[in-house]
Amino acid sequence: QVQLVESGGGLVQPGGSLRLSCAASGSIFRLNAMGWYRQTPGKQRELVAVITSDGSANYADSVKGRFTISRDNAKNTVFLQMNNLEPEDTAVYYCNADGKLSLLKSFASWGQGTQVTVSS
Repeated sequence: QVQLVESGGGLVQPGGSLRLSCAASGSIFRLNAMGWYRQTPGKQRELVAVITSDGSANYADSVKGRFTISRDNAKNTVFLQMNNLEPEDTAVYYCNADGKLSLLKSFASWGQGTQVTVSS
């Protein structure tokens, strides 16, 4: 199976920055889209940003212009650079990836989540 390990969360003041990382490991034949989602208590998990294997990225309207998603295909790693953070960005951030374990077997995996807290 595929494991996703996130890092980089923490406490930051409004207007500050954080960079999240997520590394995929396991028997990966091909890694397709990688993305970041976030969730707050009592709410559904929502998409923050997603990037395809060729580098095409999409963002939630609420983070456009402030967050940047990127990936290192050689290291099966995706990053989320978060600038000008707002208290409303406080959430548990989850990494997601999908792809192929073989020509016939697909996978979709989630990381364990990392807490981001924006507060003065």
